[in-house]
Parts: sequence; C-alpha cells; structure tokens
Amino acid sequence: MVVEQKPYQWLSWVATVCLLGAALLAAFNVYPLYIWAFIISNSLWILVGVLWREKSLVVMNAGLTIIYVAGLFKDYL
Repeated sequence: MVVEQKPYQWLSWVATVCLLGAALLAAFNVYPLYIWAFIISNSLWILVGVLWREKSLVVMNAGLTIIYVAGLFKDYL
C-alpha cells in the first residue's frame, strides 16, 4: 500500500514542532516568548493551509494569530 503525501509535508512538521514548543513555553509561563512562538507556529500553519487549499486550517490559525496579537497589543498599550 502506497501512502500519498501532501505537498510541503515537511513544512507541516516544522509548524507542528514549533506549536509544541510554544505549548511547552506556555506551560512553564515563559511570557511573552510563548505568545511569539504561537504567532510564528500559527502563521506557519496558515501558510500550510494556503498551500494545501484547506480553508479550515487557514481560518482557525488566522483567528488564533489575531487573538494572540490582540493580547500583545492589550499588554503593551
């Protein structure tokens, strides 16, 4: 049985590792670094969603990115 891989599969793994790293930073409250790590990882997932033409990935991760950026603005304004 041959399993067909989606294009840019490597990028999804980079985004996944980055997202797990962000969760680890959040678990140990490494603020605000974990917010930036979430922004980077969710941005990578937006790119993956666009490349895969998966609207649900784009919408979910764009929404999360907007939430994280709004939180940063709230804290710094």
